[in-house]
Amino acid sequence: MPSCSPGPHEGQGPRNQTELRTCSSFSRAEAGSTRTWDRACNSRGVLQMGIHPRAKLSRRLGQKKQRLLEAEQHQSPPDGAWTPSPREPSLGLPATPGPQRSIYFSSPQGHPARLGSEFFDQPAVSLARAFLGQVLVRQLDNGTELRGRIVETEAYLGPEDEAAHSRGGRQTPRNRSMFMEPGTLYVYLIYGMYFCMNVSSRGEGACVLLRALEPLGGLETMRQLRSTLRKGAAGRALRDRELCSGPSKLCQALAIDKSFDQRDLAKDKAVWLERGPPGPTEPAVVAAARVGIGHAGEWAHKPLRFYIQGSPWVSVVDRAAERDVQA
Repeated sequence: MPSCSPGPHEGQGPRNQTELRTCSSFSRAEAGSTRTWDRACNSRGVLQMGIHPRAKLSRRLGQKKQRLLEAEQHQSPPDGAWTPSPREPSLGLPATPGPQRSIYFSSPQGHPARLGSEFFDQPAVSLARAFLGQVLVRQLDNGTELRGRIVETEAYLGPEDEAAHSRGGRQTPRNRSMFMEPGTLYVYLIYGMYFCMNVSSRGEGACVLLRALEPLGGLETMRQLRSTLRKGAAGRALRDRELCSGPSKLCQALAIDKSFDQRDLAKDKAVWLERGPPGPTEPAVVAAARVGIGHAGEWAHKPLRFYIQGSPWVSVVDRAAERDVQA
């Protein structure tokens, strides 16, 4: 029987009528069906070249696998660290999910967004100054984040300070937080209706009062919280500069109450401190007398209140102290 050999160029059809009939008979016998002549001859041509369809498929899969292995070797350096291919655009995304940084924090040195325990471990006066410009963050139960830049603080130096709750070294259940690790929140009630938030510092019984914030995020939520909790003038909408311009206003705007007492500002999930973005110039800091401590004798006049000069968010401006800064 004449063989169904390919023509001068592989893949050509039968060259004469005899070969045509032979190819047709061969294809029907192999396929066991009435496939068309051209499909049969195509199968015959593949078989005649010694390449079975299954073998051809296996070879293609092998080639594909080899290409994938080569691609993995190209993208994976010896130490296992992922690096983008020269042709592949780098999106700058983290290799693994992690805590997202605040949009109000940026540091070329790569410091973490959240300030840790070491930040709070300094004397009260130093800490009160260091707080200025940092961002206080409060996350509500529904995930809403309220943010404000600290613009005013007061330092309380401990047992020697006649204006401090720890004066004379006295410890009570109310002021226990003042004697705890630096960074511990000390939240207390005044006038039976308002809260104030302090942060313990280095030194027994010493702390820093947070007096005022510049609102940065969640202002409408702050406004709602203030309107709900404030006494009187309920019908008037609060201006932005009124939201956090005072220690009790700050607590109302951030929904801070007694339940936050003794929490660790370096570790708590609902409130924390982030490093503030650097400004074009170093802001001038005013050192003035503290507010509302007339009973404290000479300590009432010591310049232990600190605020950013020119900030419209400060609770009380001391013009005399500002002239001293300019001089």
